[in-house]
Amino acid sequence: MRAYSSLSHLECSRTSKTYDADVVQGTSEVGAPLLARYDLERVASTVTREEIAGRGPDLWRYHEVLPVREAGNVVTLGEGMTPLLDLPAYGKQVGVPGLKMKDEGLIPTGAFKARGAAVGVSRAAELGVTGIAMPTNGNAGAAWSIYAARAGIRSLIAMPVDAPEITRTECVVSGAELYLVDGLIGDAGKLIAAAVAGRGGYQDVSTLKEPYRIEGKKTMGYEIVEQLGWRTPDVILYPTGGGVGIIGIYKALLEMRELGWLTGDLPRLVAVQSTGCAPIVEAFHAGKAESTAFPDAYTIAFGITVPKALGDFLVLAAVRATNGTAIAVTDEELLAAQAAVARAEGAFVCPEGAACFAAVEQLRASNWLAEDENVVVLNTGSGLKYPGTVTVDVPTLPVDGRIP
Repeated sequence: MRAYSSLSHLECSRTSKTYDADVVQGTSEVGAPLLARYDLERVASTVTREEIAGRGPDLWRYHEVLPVREAGNVVTLGEGMTPLLDLPAYGKQVGVPGLKMKDEGLIPTGAFKARGAAVGVSRAAELGVTGIAMPTNGNAGAAWSIYAARAGIRSLIAMPVDAPEITRTECVVSGAELYLVDGLIGDAGKLIAAAVAGRGGYQDVSTLKEPYRIEGKKTMGYEIVEQLGWRTPDVILYPTGGGVGIIGIYKALLEMRELGWLTGDLPRLVAVQSTGCAPIVEAFHAGKAESTAFPDAYTIAFGITVPKALGDFLVLAAVRATNGTAIAVTDEELLAAQAAVARAEGAFVCPEGAACFAAVEQLRASNWLAEDENVVVLNTGSGLKYPGTVTVDVPTLPVDGRIP
């Protein structure tokens, strides 16, 4: 009988030391993220791309390269297989007619964080975890609390007081134990670490402090390639805070190449940040392997307000290995792009996704992007979760009034 998952072991992202995948793990002994590894030779010999095409339209169609051992342990709300949309009108405006958007705003909880939550919660529950705890800029906490409720386990969430209000609501309605912090995500992380140390049964599932969030995020890479007929675009732009998505997409590309499902050059990966919080961009252009903490971080694209990411070295390595780049845009530029995309395409994207659209315009203007290239932007959430990004100043008419 064929195994549901081909998970083999965990590997330290710095030292390559191996760890047991069938016990609860955090980071490696040197404090680095652990990466899930699979018996890809077995997968290649037993699974075909044609078989995958006949499976259900969710991320679990790739279950052989996901970490959940038994199908019955999958915790799902139908996440995955979000549309890859052509954007001809906006693409023409910015000089990239082949522009596409991977729209994660249609996924459960309204943001791509549901991918990491689905896989992370499923595996945590499978390993006997009875509660998850995490700091968050909003969307991740909302997603993990929703999936924890689905799995029947507890959730402890701390987020900055300035995080999007709707994400607080999602946590509360799902029964999470929620605390607001007068500070940034790093401050929330310190409180969570202290709380977990004093409680039993909780796992700290902070960004890259458990191995399986990245496995959910990597499915964006599998889906993009499958949706393009098992081909890659020329460029993928990703809004980068903690950077799990770009690390995951790169991991997926390497796995597909080893499986023989993908040939040729990999797409150039672009890490997009805000000028108000751009540690990855600064490190990239300075030729550094890691970033330094960004001072006084602030951007309206709250999801990418991460002054120092644990996996920054992995983001920078992925960008450089694919001949990509890192770019920062202003809040004014990303808000203008958000409005322009909505008017041209009818798509209300989140501010983080809008940052990528602003970056496309700048990279095309500098000729880093060519007119004939196929470009994919990751819109990581619905604009509906950020109503404050749009000012609504319209006339109120009396009931007996007239529209001029």
